[in-house]
Amino acid sequence: MKKPKSAQLLKRERRWWILAGLLVLCLGAGWMAGTVTAGPVRTWYPGLAKPAWTPPGWIFAPVWTALYVMMAVAAFRVWCTDPRFSGTRLALNFFFAQLVFNIAWSFLFFGLRSPGLALIDMGLLWIMLALTVYAFFDRDHPAGYLMLPYLAWVSFAAALNAAIWTMN
Repeated sequence: MKKPKSAQLLKRERRWWILAGLLVLCLGAGWMAGTVTAGPVRTWYPGLAKPAWTPPGWIFAPVWTALYVMMAVAAFRVWCTDPRFSGTRLALNFFFAQLVFNIAWSFLFFGLRSPGLALIDMGLLWIMLALTVYAFFDRDHPAGYLMLPYLAWVSFAAALNAAIWTMN
């Protein structure tokens, strides 16, 4: 007869399921964005006027993959500070809201082919992301630091989006 697992072991296993779920959620957001961008990035996007400082196309997938993993780990660290959500609810609500704006951007820019609408979304994403970073720093400094490259990339992407919008 098997012995029941201790409560401590169950808590530890549950934690890893939360991390796995956050990784699936964040990488799933990237997958959704990728499905929307796949066609237009080959057909529509190359015909747009872009600034000279536009990065090469191959850089986007590895950068976004790394950022999505860092986002998941940051959210997991925040969740671990209070798994009952009493102290983490606001920070995680900001996190999930910015993820929605993140996904929406691809649909607006590539799906609807509307750099203007995408730029509005990018502004909302940036605000929600800044609130997320602030709230994450308040709960767990390493989680806040994990979000800073994402904030920097979104800032760069906003400048690129604005340049493409004005040039086209």
